[in-house]
Parts: sequence; C-alpha cells; structure tokens
Amino acid sequence: MSTFRLKSKIQGPIAVIGDLHGQSEKLSLLLKRLRQTPDFDQRWVVFIGDFVDRGPDTKASIELVLSFIATHPRTTAIMGNHEFAMCSALGWLPGSEDSHWGQRWVEHYNSKETFLSYGAAFGDLDDLAAKVPVSHREFLSNLPWCVEHPQLLFVHAGIDPNMPFNVQLRILQERDFSLNRPQWLCEKSFVPLDPPADCPFTVVSGHVKVDEAVIRPRRILVDTTGGDSGDLSCVLMPEKRVITSSTNESSAKNEQLSSVKEAGPSKWWKIWG
Repeated sequence: MSTFRLKSKIQGPIAVIGDLHGQSEKLSLLLKRLRQTPDFDQRWVVFIGDFVDRGPDTKASIELVLSFIATHPRTTAIMGNHEFAMCSALGWLPGSEDSHWGQRWVEHYNSKETFLSYGAAFGDLDDLAAKVPVSHREFLSNLPWCVEHPQLLFVHAGIDPNMPFNVQLRILQERDFSLNRPQWLCEKSFVPLDPPADCPFTVVSGHVKVDEAVIRPRRILVDTTGGDSGDLSCVLMPEKRVITSSTNESSAKNEQLSSVKEAGPSKWWKIWG
C-alpha cells in the first residue's frame, strides 16, 4: 500500500509553486521565503507538477519536497506530463504495451539529468528503477491529476475550452490511464486559454514557461523557469501576491485577480477554516 495519499480537495489560503524540474537550490530559497509569509501554518501549498527532468537535481528536489510535506502536512501536488512519462516508462503506471513510453521519455523529455541525479546509466530504465527510492516512486506514481479548491482548480496544463467541464473533471478525478497522452497534463495549447463557460473555477496551471506569473480572472499560470532559466514563482491566494526564488526580495510583486471578491477586511479562507 502506498505511503502517499495526497489530498485532492482542499480549502483555505493557498500557495501554488511552479514547475520544479530538478531545481533544488531555487526551491530551497523559495520555501525559505514561503515559510516567512503570514498564515503559513494555515496555508495549503500546492506543487503544480513537473518535478523531474531538465534541471540539475531531480533526486534532491523530490527529497526536499518530501521533507517539506513531513513538516507541513497542508501540502499537496499534482502530476505533470514529465512524471506521467517517467512513471509510464518505468512501468509504474498502467498503460498499453504499444505506448512506447520508455523510448519516448528517454528521447524527448530531457530525461538525462534525471538518470544522472539517481546515479543511473542514461537510457537504462532497469538501472534507474532499481535506484529510485521507494518513497520517490510512490510519491510520483500516486500524484493526483487535479486538486480542487472552492474557487480554484489546479491541473498541470489546463482545461479543454471546447469540452463539457464535468466530463473533464471526472476523468481527472479518476486518473483515466486508458488515455495514452492525457491532454490535461500534456497539451500546450490549453495553457493560454480560459476554461469553458461551465467551469466554476479559476484554473491554475504550469507546463509552459511564462516570463512572470500570470494572474487573470479565470486563469493563473505559474511556470516561470521551464526548468532552464529564471526564478521559481509561487502565487499566494487570496492575496494575489507573487514571491520568487530570487535573492532580490524587491522582485516580489502584488498582482490583482478581479474574479476574487472580498468584502471589507474579511478573508474567504476564514469562511471554510
């Protein structure tokens, strides 16, 4: 039985962190700053997926995330397309034999750094599977595909604007592994788009690098590195504030999200506790 049962339904104040891609040093700086924010103990922290590949140290990044979860139980995460590819390649997720995820992940997902971080020979899937700690395997393979909040929906790439929302939500909740390439984790074209009109949430995603965190009435984007450059970003809700891994604290910005309404000094997270 898996050690991990991350929450997929949460409520209260939020901190959502963009794609990590093995950037452990940047993550360490960002988490240090996050711990200094108001109401940190009551705040849910959500990692938006893509923990692995591209960056210098996948293993250290996941160790840091697991350590953070142990000390801050109000933490959850969702699966990115890179975790889906890696776990499928290693046989940790159900899938069809003709999906060829082993070859696809090795050749097309900048996975070399992941092999190196675990001390495995690049391209040797059996060697990597033997060297990944059980806790890392359970964490990656059991990640939810979405996390629901009364006002926000966290999903790695986004929502199809041309498909009924309830159908999409059901697929995400059930993690439908009959799909060879789940579009909500993989489709880049979803990233800039608002969700369909019947979606009651502001959708929060990563997946595609943006120059700075984007906050719109129905869409929030938080991947500001793409795993190769820039600072990690974390969006605080309902404050509409962005903090980053930058060593220059003046880089933190206040953003506005017009769809969030607050009456006077009251805060919506106090309503749900």
